[in-house]
Amino acid sequence: MFAVVKVAGQQFRVQEGQSLYVPHLQGNSGDKVTFTEVLLVDNDGKLTVGADVKAVVNAEIVSDLVKGDKVIAFKMKRRKGFRKKTGHRTQFTKIKIESIA
Repeated sequence: MFAVVKVAGQQFRVQEGQSLYVPHLQGNSGDKVTFTEVLLVDNDGKLTVGADVKAVVNAEIVSDLVKGDKVIAFKMKRRKGFRKKTGHRTQFTKIKIESIA
């Protein structure tokens, strides 16, 4: 059984027992999170899509703050002496899916 869940504007395919990184969620390690925006559910080959889906996905926060890889944005104009270097690290939350009900 798997489901497609919308979390912070992104869609994730999840199964029970799976761990995944999602965009940063408010909460601490050990907190329970419920995702009500379920887009699709596959129950032993039977698909349920759209407004017919009545499922809820329950998860637990494993790590509340995980930083992603560093991304560098470097701008330069040749022969002008213009160089600009900025960067960021995206913040994620690691969750573990407990149940799809």
